[in-house]
Amino acid sequence: MQRRTFLKGSLASSAIAVAIGAGLLQPRQVLAAWPKASFEAKNVTDAMTSLYGSAESEVSADITIKAPDIAENGAVVPVSVETSLPNVTNIGVIAEKNGTPMSANFILSDSAKGFVSTRIKMGKTSSVIAIVTAGGKTYSARKEVKVTIGGCGG
Repeated sequence: MQRRTFLKGSLASSAIAVAIGAGLLQPRQVLAAWPKASFEAKNVTDAMTSLYGSAESEVSADITIKAPDIAENGAVVPVSVETSLPNVTNIGVIAEKNGTPMSANFILSDSAKGFVSTRIKMGKTSSVIAIVTAGGKTYSARKEVKVTIGGCGG
């Protein structure tokens, strides 16, 4: 059974390599569009304005951020955001004091539950900000995360 699996994998890899070599498949065709300006912004205000149209957001108790109080290694900080707000269309995660604070942005479908989980890098102790767009309004919540070993080159 292992030989058959190996042969199938080899055949599939070879077919993809031939398609790339012939110019039939180009890597840039499969990449999704992403808000480059938001992820390159140097502060929270610019990142939010670029992505959400405004840096204004309403603080909401309906948003829960689950992250460690003390992150031993800033290179891998687990963060999950959950909300009970109706009609959630977007959830973003911002690490306030990072060189480029926008860490993640998730666009959700109409039937999706308001929950995302990811791992982010944090250079130093700062607030993790969850930004939720629901019903055409922008909401936010914060949680302070202390970092003992920086993950962004620190």
